[in-house]
Order: sequence, then structure tokens, then C-alpha cells
Amino acid sequence: MQTIKEATVFNKRIFWDVNYDTIDYDIYAAFLIERVFERGDVPDIRECRRYYGDEKIKTVLTNVKWLSLPKIYLACALFNNELTDYKCYNSAQLNPTHWIY
Repeated sequence: MQTIKEATVFNKRIFWDVNYDTIDYDIYAAFLIERVFERGDVPDIRECRRYYGDEKIKTVLTNVKWLSLPKIYLACALFNNELTDYKCYNSAQLNPTHWIY
């Protein structure tokens, strides 16, 4: 028996640059997860976790090219893993920025 997922609703402000009504939640899962974690608030992240599950989200977030440091810390706290598990964190360490004066 197949489990039918209940449709989720994310805030449309997160997806300001795409046609929100035509997004396929299964085909574009990586895009949606990355966008929700980067620009969404707590209810959006809860909905994302409910819809996709922690394992899929953890897999996607550890492989994204860019994620802000506070969001990486949030993901580490949620999924109980290390900063160095995230490719975006490792690549940021290899490309240091200028000192902020």
C-alpha cells in the first residue's frame, strides 16, 4: 500500500522568483529543501521536515553548494551531525574572505 503525502504549503515569499503553483514537490525536492532552509522561517522548516523527512533533508543539505553559517548550525542541531559533514562549510573554509575592519 502506498502512502499518500498530504500536500504542504510553504510561504510564497520564499519562492518569489519561480511560479509557485507549478512546482513539483518530488522532482524539485533538493531545490525546495535548500530554499526553505535558507529563506524560510520556523513553520516552513517544520513543514519541510514533515513532508520530506529528516534523512532526505540531511542528505540534500550536506551536499548543497552554499548555505549560510547560521543555517548550517541549525541543520547540525536538528540532525545531530558535525559542521565538517557539510560540503558548503568545507568549501567556505578553503576560500577565506577579507578581514572585516
